[in-house]
Amino acid sequence: MNITVLTGSPHVNGSSNLLAKQFIKGAEEAGHQIKVLDVAHMSVHPCIACDHCHTAGSCVFQDDNQKIQKNLLKTDMIVFVSPIYYYMISAQLKAVIDRFYGYNDEMRERHIKAALITASDDDNDDAMPYVEQYFGKLCRYMNFTNCGSVLGTGCGTPEKTLLSEHMKEAYQFGQAL
Repeated sequence: MNITVLTGSPHVNGSSNLLAKQFIKGAEEAGHQIKVLDVAHMSVHPCIACDHCHTAGSCVFQDDNQKIQKNLLKTDMIVFVSPIYYYMISAQLKAVIDRFYGYNDEMRERHIKAALITASDDDNDDAMPYVEQYFGKLCRYMNFTNCGSVLGTGCGTPEKTLLSEHMKEAYQFGQAL
């Protein structure tokens, strides 16, 4: 299976990316091909809902989203990776998702598999329900098959993350695909 991992953390060696690396290690060992797109460090302009993509066939912005779109339209699975900021994914990853607008129909027809990997400093039950609900709704709307998630609570620093059970969980998730 071709898997695209969209990393949305401005911290290249941050907690969510550590979890993603474990997922990738497990998925590669299971024989899957992985493409990582570090969307947090790409140039992706926020959607302005001008509808140019639908009337003219392309986005008014010529940025890195064209590379992301090209990859997503041929992938079998998308893994969304993000730190949790104020109970939601990063703005960088959200900008990429908002730009799905220009190719919603093509994405929805493909029935792509999807997964979510997050890291949050909070370690209580209130840390993840909102992002879980958002991801579930995104999957339903986009006709993605929700394959699950790794919700890294208590992962506020790379040191905490490395010692957490979420490292093993992410690895096993990737292996089990």
